[in-house]
Amino acid sequence: MKLVLDHLTLVQDNFSLTAHGEFLEGIHLVSGAVGSGKSTLALAIAGLISFESGSVLRDGIGPMMLSFQFPDYHITGMTLEEECVSWGCKPEEIFSPSDLHGKNHQSSFSLSRGELKQFHLSCLLNKHYDLLLLDEPFSSLDCESKKKLCHRISYQTTGITIIFTHEQVILPRVDRIWEIKDGKLLDRGTLPDAIRRWCGASSLIKKLIAQEQIPHNISYEDVLEAVCRT
Repeated sequence: MKLVLDHLTLVQDNFSLTAHGEFLEGIHLVSGAVGSGKSTLALAIAGLISFESGSVLRDGIGPMMLSFQFPDYHITGMTLEEECVSWGCKPEEIFSPSDLHGKNHQSSFSLSRGELKQFHLSCLLNKHYDLLLLDEPFSSLDCESKKKLCHRISYQTTGITIIFTHEQVILPRVDRIWEIKDGKLLDRGTLPDAIRRWCGASSLIKKLIAQEQIPHNISYEDVLEAVCRT
């Protein structure tokens, strides 16, 4: 199972992005500043927008899903329970262990943006996809919710999971780091060596690099462990 971007070129107005690389099974981080083209690349990989040249090859990939940054785009049910069922999830698996317990029959739009994001991701991560594209999954979430999401993502032990985000501090452990910079998708490699080449690393990680205290990975726990080594 692999995703291959073969000299992909995306052009929109004054914006252009080129991407070439191979995504194998595991968890990938695509880092980049706001407006760098992360969402555009996710849409192209999902086949939702056309591109100028090149190709996207999804070899051996069956079911796939793109999670948009704003959870409102995914809502199809009148109530949370209907929305849950529309994802093919059992309501008792989604509502019982969460802060949404007892809210089955509420409208999805009665929730705050953060609550709706958590609900959407709970339904999404309850299913299996060969290719899972998460566009800014940490947006609208507080720090504790981000940590819980990182924990859930770590359970994605099969398939290809790609996280497109400008989040720098609270992240899950990943297998490979990619970065969009100056209109190009750059492969920074596998962990932990990729951390040295990651321009978008947080100021704390950059400080640890300068001190030769490289974290084993980029999760909050890994960075904290590296800090405690100093």
